[in-house]
Order: sequence, then C-alpha cells, then structure tokens
Amino acid sequence: MKSSDYFEQARMLMPGGVSSPVRAIKPHPFYTKSAQGSRIATVDGEELIDCCMAYGPLILGHAHPLIKEAIATQLGKGWLYGTPCPLEPEYAGMVIRDHPGMEMLRFVSSGSEATMAAIRVARGFSGRPDIVKVEGGFHGAHDGVLVKAGSGATTLGIPDSAGVLADVVAHTWQVPYNDPDALERLLFRHPEIGAFIIEPVPGNIGPVLPEKGYLQEVRRITRAHDVLLIFDEVITGYRIGIGGAQEYYNVRSDLTTLGKIIGGGLPIGAFGGRRDIMERIAPAGPVYQAGTFSGNPLSLAAGMATIQWLHAHRGIYRELDSAGKRIGEAVTGKGGSFVQHGSMFKFFFRTAPPRNYREVKECDTGRFSSFWSAMLKKGIFLPPSQFETNFLSAVHNEADVERISDAYRSCL
Repeated sequence: MKSSDYFEQARMLMPGGVSSPVRAIKPHPFYTKSAQGSRIATVDGEELIDCCMAYGPLILGHAHPLIKEAIATQLGKGWLYGTPCPLEPEYAGMVIRDHPGMEMLRFVSSGSEATMAAIRVARGFSGRPDIVKVEGGFHGAHDGVLVKAGSGATTLGIPDSAGVLADVVAHTWQVPYNDPDALERLLFRHPEIGAFIIEPVPGNIGPVLPEKGYLQEVRRITRAHDVLLIFDEVITGYRIGIGGAQEYYNVRSDLTTLGKIIGGGLPIGAFGGRRDIMERIAPAGPVYQAGTFSGNPLSLAAGMATIQWLHAHRGIYRELDSAGKRIGEAVTGKGGSFVQHGSMFKFFFRTAPPRNYREVKECDTGRFSSFWSAMLKKGIFLPPSQFETNFLSAVHNEADVERISDAYRSCL
C-alpha cells in the first residue's frame, strides 16, 4: 500500500485522517515505514533527510542505539507501575542540577500537560486569576491558552477554537514578543494578573530571537509587579544547550516547563521551579495535579539516557551551531531571511527577520508552500509550515548538511 491508500483509510476513521493537525499535508501526508539516524523511509520507497525530527525531541536522531538499549533494559523490568520508581528522583535530580532556578519538579506526560499544570499552580500560589502570554506563543492545546492573536499592543483573550469558553480565555491577556513596554503597561493597569508565560525563543512561529536585553527586562518587570515568570522550554530545553534558554541568556524564571528532548523520543513533560511554589501542589498543598502515566519508567529511562549523552558530549552544541550556520550561508542573497539559534533554523519568506508573531504573519506562505514541495522532491523533509522551526540532530553528518544546503540553494 502507498501513502495515499493509507490516508484514504485514515480519513474515514480519524478526523482529517491524522492524529495531529500539523501532519495534514495536502494532498495527503507521506507515511513513514521506519526511521534511522537522520533519515526517514516512507512506505512509497523514498528516503528523506529529516529536518523535522518529530518537531524537536530527537536531538540524537531516530532509533539511537543508546536510547534503544535504555528502553530495552527498562522493558525487561516492566513499563508501567502505578507506583514511584527509583528513576524518578534520580532523573529529577539531574534535571534540577541543570536548571539553577528549578528547586523541585514534577513529571507529567506531555508538554501541554506541563504548561497547563504550571499555569494552575501559578494561579494557586499567587491567588490571582489572570495570566499573560505572548501573541503567537504556543503552550499546548488546552483551553486557557488557545487564544486568538489581537491587533493592539495588548489584547484580551478571544477563543481560537470552537469549544473553548469565552469565560475561560477572558482571563488570558496577550502582548507582542520583544515589546517589554507593552508588558509593563499591561501589568501596571491590571493587578489581577498573576503570571506571564513565554517561550524565551518562540519555536512554533520561528525561531524568533529575543532582542538584546529583552528577556532580562521581562524578568525585571515581572519581579517588580510580583508576577510569576513561567519559561516554556518544551522546545528550547536541552535544545539550545544544557540548562536551556534560561542558562544561555542567564535569566531565572519562577517556573519552567520542559518536554520533548527530556523524553528521548517518548511521551513526557515536566514542570518545576521555586520550592515555595512547587510545595503548593498536592499532596503537599492545595493545587491538584495528577496523572496515571506521570513518571512513566520507559520515558524516564529514554530521557535520562539522552541527557547523560548530552552531558558527555557537550561539544555537540558547537557542532550543531556550526552546521546551522553553514546552511545559512547557502541562502545568502536568496530574497528572504534566515534565522538560526544553534540547531534551530528557518528561512522566512520575508525581507527582514521577524521580531514577533505579527511580522511572521507577513511572510509569503504561498511561496513557502512551493518551496517546501520542491525541497521534499529533493529528499529533504522540513516541517510543512512557514510557522514551525526546523531542527538538526547530532547524527546529521557533513554529507547531510551539504545536501540540505544544496537543496536550499536550488529550491529557493
């Protein structure tokens, strides 16, 4: 069977034929038969260099032997207990040591669950009902953050999905990225705001880079207004480097959410932060959070093996940054803008690099669609949206980077 055949079956059985909207490539998605290293093999007999990497988690590539071994070892011991296991405090201690602002954490099953819980505990700790997010920032598909982008300097929440109650997102404000003045004005006028959640480097619209001093100013403003700062590092955690964006930019948030890489390719999430905040969570405190699969031993084993590898090979971050820069050199003078942060990169069909969501939305998505299809024909799989970050992994070798660069030159 070909991908088109599988899709015909799937669209009769699953909404849109997919398990997540981003996979709904027209006229139909390709179906993956297997994946190894930097390559995906499709059921149609094609081999693609993968620059999507499952949207970020696979920093060691597909089916890395070390991760396979960790999963296999844990499989022999069981894969779900419903009780605590020794991996939990061992791995929690490792993650906490890598994040100086994090004194306690809790494991959950996804990045979305981590952000939802972090917002809940922020409200429970502060006693204030409202939160702020950045326009275009994605923090999972839960009700309180599915908010339409507005047209002013600050906007109050309007649902961005059917089924989301207006009463829920009425407690969610938005400000533009890279605009600390808008944040300060909003917090000055609305003392009912208790938390600001932000991707320090927005990945679902980018990457879009913080301007010099922006994150430091965000920290100063939130502290001055006694507003909790939540760094959503589901994408940037262990992707920008060990310690994530908060270590790279030397900014300490009150709460942090993690996911993707910390699971080594298996489902996971985590949220953590200051001890006095985290001790408000049940059973220690009144903020309820629970989950059957939280602290799943398979995810912990795969994630811990990944982070141990990164600790033992810290030079990989320099190598990934160098590879990203080489791709950037290939697109010089191609009529758009190339943005890169280590192993995260994107070509925007816009003259200047975007500073925020509104500028990202100015990109020529029609040209991007044609470019994406041309890259796929060249054997390069990029995330199929102008608004999603591309990723490199530790197993993208020199030949891969050269092929990616050549394809960019040709297709642009």
